Amino acid sequence: METIYINQDNLHNWQKRSVPTVMALGYFDGLHKGHCHVIKTASLIAKEYGLPLSVMSFSSHPKIVLSNGKEHVPHLMPLSQKVEKLKTLGVDNFCLIEFNKEFASLSPERFAEQYLVNLGVVHAVAGFDFSYGSFGAGNLDKLKQDSKGKFEVTKVQKISCRGEKISSTCIRKRILAGNVEELPDFLGHLYEVKCSWNGFLLQPQPHYTIPAPGIYEVTLKSRFKELIGQLYVTEDGFLEFSRDIPNHIKGTLTIVWKKRLSGITVLKLEKVMSN
Repeated sequence: METIYINQDNLHNWQKRSVPTVMALGYFDGLHKGHCHVIKTASLIAKEYGLPLSVMSFSSHPKIVLSNGKEHVPHLMPLSQKVEKLKTLGVDNFCLIEFNKEFASLSPERFAEQYLVNLGVVHAVAGFDFSYGSFGAGNLDKLKQDSKGKFEVTKVQKISCRGEKISSTCIRKRILAGNVEELPDFLGHLYEVKCSWNGFLLQPQPHYTIPAPGIYEVTLKSRFKELIGQLYVTEDGFLEFSRDIPNHIKGTLTIVWKKRLSGITVLKLEKVMSN
């Protein structure tokens, strides 16, 4: 998979190098079940056309840029993890667009022409609520019109769980509330956070959302070993594991969050940690 970084300065060069493609559109934070359904739908269409599959995403969350940084949107995964996940989904080209004020001010018609038609898109696929252009004025019902009929459009309908639309927002809310045991129904898997371990401190890597303070049943994974135990997330955001981590394990570890534990278990862990 090729990752292509596109901004206003190099856009014309990428337009000249473009080839026909089927493209899935969205921010895709977390690549949850809804996102994967959009990309898999685009993949089926790409196979029908005999064309490469592309995914378009954005360098910053639109809400952060449009609020001048006043609105904070916690990430579910860093870019490196998004790239690895997209590879497993069979994506050929990952187009990462620099989302800034200039890009956000584009009219829906200019977005469709410059970033879709001129980048070789022959069929665009997105979730039912995808919007684009200045003030989000564009939507999938008018995307074909905004492109002057130069490509086809497929709208992927809402994917729900427990009567709620699966979205990055509802997943963040569950993480921040500590309800990690509910996440597989929305993500399609247990929530994972990569951490740096120097032999003394577990430090979450950037661009993950850490669950609410409390005690959790987790699996701590390294390249060669898995440790099942309890993890204490303090009010200050520090992470304390209930078991000794072997001295030979260093570097990047992965926390797999299974469930939040009861008050009785919390007391047991605090006793162990105080000894």
